[in-house]
Amino acid sequence: MKRRGRFITLEGGEGVGKTTNLDSIRSFLEGVGIEVVTTREPGGVPIGERLRELIVTEKSLLPEAELLLLFAGRVHHVHELILPALAQGKWVVSDRFVDASFAYQGGGRGMPWQRIEYLEEWLLKECKPDLTLLLDAPVEVGLERARARGEVNRFEDEALAFMQRVRRTYLSLGQRYPDRIKRIDVTQSLPRVQREIMHYLQPLVDAWRE
Repeated sequence: MKRRGRFITLEGGEGVGKTTNLDSIRSFLEGVGIEVVTTREPGGVPIGERLRELIVTEKSLLPEAELLLLFAGRVHHVHELILPALAQGKWVVSDRFVDASFAYQGGGRGMPWQRIEYLEEWLLKECKPDLTLLLDAPVEVGLERARARGEVNRFEDEALAFMQRVRRTYLSLGQRYPDRIKRIDVTQSLPRVQREIMHYLQPLVDAWRE
């Protein structure tokens, strides 16, 4: 019987380098012989990608609608991609997952945490990350990097106060779940950031192979 794969998520505000570091994680895992699936939220599967376009561009979305659309896409993402890949012994690395809803819709939009927790328990109880890497930087630094890319979506265009609430919520989640969520200061050089990431990945790889 195949061993279940491992599920790794990358979290953080805008402009913290999730895409760059996701690629380095994939290269590292493939280099040690692990089959890897990389994905993102919103998105990951066809329905999720269609919903993503609406979520990141439609400025009239109410907070409640935004949250429900995210979870609608997430249900398909989990059942069509994440759980099947894990069952096949593959590792899944996702750019964002449920923690993002707590940070953006909970912290940023002020949605009650209990509603997000209810949706998570109802819809996703089978699917929890084994490791979450919280890529963290001061909001001003992240937004400057995001805007330098020239691709500003409606989240990157939010007010500074919104993004400060998002960051505070992420840091609070890290304190609540210290065994799972590992904060990494991405204001350091990229090689140092990647060394820290590998520091947290290696024990997971070693334990999986035992």
